[in-house]
Amino acid sequence: MPETAKRRRRLYRGAEPIGRGAQILARKGSDLTAKIVLLNGVGSAGKSSIARALQTITAEPFLHVQMDAFLEMLPEALQDHTQGFAFETVWQDGKPSVVIKAGPVGRRAMQGMRHAVAAMAGQGNNLIVDDVLCDDEMSEYQALLSGFDLHVVGVFAPLAVLEAREARRADRLPGLARWQYDRVHKGNRYDLEIDTSLLRRSNAPVASNRNFGYRRS
Repeated sequence: MPETAKRRRRLYRGAEPIGRGAQILARKGSDLTAKIVLLNGVGSAGKSSIARALQTITAEPFLHVQMDAFLEMLPEALQDHTQGFAFETVWQDGKPSVVIKAGPVGRRAMQGMRHAVAAMAGQGNNLIVDDVLCDDEMSEYQALLSGFDLHVVGVFAPLAVLEAREARRADRLPGLARWQYDRVHKGNRYDLEIDTSLLRRSNAPVASNRNFGYRRS
């Protein structure tokens, strides 16, 4: 995982996307190519704050698509269940680390989210997608969204900062950030990297808007 501000904020041109499904959706749904900002980062990194602020400064309207909204669709009984998502606390360096194990219903829900994003974009909706990608989901997003104007943003912060934010939130299990930390960005290349511990979250959307040309004239 990158460890310096310079590395985190470096611009990439990214790997070439694959797949044609999204191109078909784009042609059928609208003459306008949807713009998509995909935010990937550990929980409590600041993705939702960036998304909401970015919505206020773009020239065109953007819809905010949150992973949490899809997780909340699961029945309450599957919120900590082998069929949905199971959480197991282990100890790492004397601190809790919450291992997340996705069951078949949970996996289908998250795959449905990725396909729903493509369907929304196929109807011409500009999107800011707020997700936590721990496995090979990035390649699926790239395949599904290859026909759109996609910009992928890595949202970073040091583990100590993430854990402090996590502790202040009532909706987070202590240890989620620690387990996700070495997984979320592994192998991913970004168009923009933002370290929210160095760049105020209120300024992060300005950086995204400036780099991707979505700002108001």
